[in-house]
Amino acid sequence: MNILLLGSGGREHAFAWKIVQSSQCSKLYVAPGNAGTAEIAQNIPLSVTDFEGIHKFILDQNIEMVVVGPEEPLVKGLVDFLQSKPTTKDLPIVGPTQLGATLEGSKDFSKRFMQRNNVPTAAYETFTADQIDAGLAYLEKQKLPIVLKADGLAAGKGVLICLSLEEAKASLKEMLLEAKFGDASSKVVVEEFLNGIELSVFVATDGKSYKILPEAKDYKRIGEGDTGLNTGGMGAVSPVIFANEEFLKKVEDKIVKPTIAGLEKENINYKGFLFIGLMNDGGEPSVIEYNVRMGDPETEAVLPRIESDFVGLLKGIASGTLSEYELKISPDYATTVVMVSGGYPESYQKGFPISLPSSAEGSVIFHAGTVVNSAGEIVNQGGRVIAVTGFGKELEEALTNAFKTVEKISWEKAYYRKDIGQDILKLNELNPKN
Repeated sequence: MNILLLGSGGREHAFAWKIVQSSQCSKLYVAPGNAGTAEIAQNIPLSVTDFEGIHKFILDQNIEMVVVGPEEPLVKGLVDFLQSKPTTKDLPIVGPTQLGATLEGSKDFSKRFMQRNNVPTAAYETFTADQIDAGLAYLEKQKLPIVLKADGLAAGKGVLICLSLEEAKASLKEMLLEAKFGDASSKVVVEEFLNGIELSVFVATDGKSYKILPEAKDYKRIGEGDTGLNTGGMGAVSPVIFANEEFLKKVEDKIVKPTIAGLEKENINYKGFLFIGLMNDGGEPSVIEYNVRMGDPETEAVLPRIESDFVGLLKGIASGTLSEYELKISPDYATTVVMVSGGYPESYQKGFPISLPSSAEGSVIFHAGTVVNSAGEIVNQGGRVIAVTGFGKELEEALTNAFKTVEKISWEKAYYRKDIGQDILKLNELNPKN
């Protein structure tokens, strides 16, 4: 197959790395891609939101399947656009329609979907600017801390956890009346705070059947010990000890099954990945949020654990034959450490040449925010620049392999967290495998 993969991050490099391992892929194009994808596929200078350009490229290059990495083109309706064209209406696409993508594009839509389909989640109410007085009155009745979420896409920055009523009231006013997150906060979801430990569960679905992929835990904050500002993710670990067989069975029965049944019942055409952000509170799962694509950097820890043919999985999703696909998962550990530009997630400098090792024993290097400059050097272009995934029979071995490779990579002002996986390591020591 000729396959077109859309996106340019670490997630997309991991997808590309997995796709080219399959004998079912004859040619892989990545639009726009990064310096890493350029080494294993053909990068195409197309924006993920250039729908007309994507359509033309599909026809010109006889593309037989499209795989959509990030959420933005999905939320903006790329799948609907391609399906509306006679020349691409039957093209296999991995990614939901615009209505399905609203599960990520609107927090309010997502919460109402969960409510209708009896999916466990935090109690909430939604407010707009003309309901500000009702919103402020609602805050007074809530227990602390209080969670405020911008309804729309806010590049991972639209969630605030307020520790005092005063902070919550001031933040709600900023979001609704001063457009703190632009159009994304024209509606704000006020949500009950969930206690427990977070994890991510990934589901592949063709809209009727599903396969549950390996779970992961990611690390959102910039500073060690989970301190400082939220980022797009500083690392990930898969598998995680607090997601045991009993807990994952509850996730499947209480969350995955009613979610997939709800999509079908509500005629939401969903062929793609569903990333379920969960809270494990004393062994009981609750949904924090849905995302309509794979997570980043979790993908870099999850995909390497899939042993079965990955293009076969993608074809099963896109063609509605997922029930026939046999998913095989490695029991080994994969741990990802993200290297970022100094200053991220705030302002940072770009264009520093990156020194990369010639080999990465026991690990793989995924590129995220990298480009090749006019001098032919690989340089940093984004906030998150490189993701290194280490492998091992045990967690400690996987972490050691990841950090060994990280220490061989350098550029000016590079930064990474040295404590990725340490909390899971402690839990493993307290609860060793039988």
